[in-house]
Amino acid sequence: MRGYLLGAIALVLAACSPGASDAAPQSTQAAPAVHPVSGLPVVPLKVTSGSKVHQFRVELARTPQEQAKGLMFRTEMGPDEGMIFPFDPPRGASFWMRNTVIPLDLIFVAPDGRISNIAANAIPYDETPLYSDGEAKAVLELNGGRAAELGIKPGDRVEW
Repeated sequence: MRGYLLGAIALVLAACSPGASDAAPQSTQAAPAVHPVSGLPVVPLKVTSGSKVHQFRVELARTPQEQAKGLMFRTEMGPDEGMIFPFDPPRGASFWMRNTVIPLDLIFVAPDGRISNIAANAIPYDETPLYSDGEAKAVLELNGGRAAELGIKPGDRVEW
């Protein structure tokens, strides 16, 4: 009986091993990047400030549910990470820091792709609304103080 069981296991392993004639072809395309905490897609984003270009990898919050949660309850974020909240069509935007543990810079992006205003170092848990100056096509959230550290300012261009 034991020999029969070992033989059956060997057949199963041989059928599952790489190189079997009926193995599916391997895809050469990489899977899209997904953030390990939020499960949101991660996309490249750049901010052009004069002759400097700052590169980020940001989570893309597209749906109303994703945008409502945002970075709530997060305890850390890398220096070149963030979250982008695109709006289609552009609209006046306001954000607050309810249930947001880390300070953030909220960067409001006008319909022309330029930064209209920045709510710097938004205070964790503060429910005071922070508004865009005019319509926004997106809001970019970075770690608090990061925009000033990099010299990012109104008028700079944001692309993702």
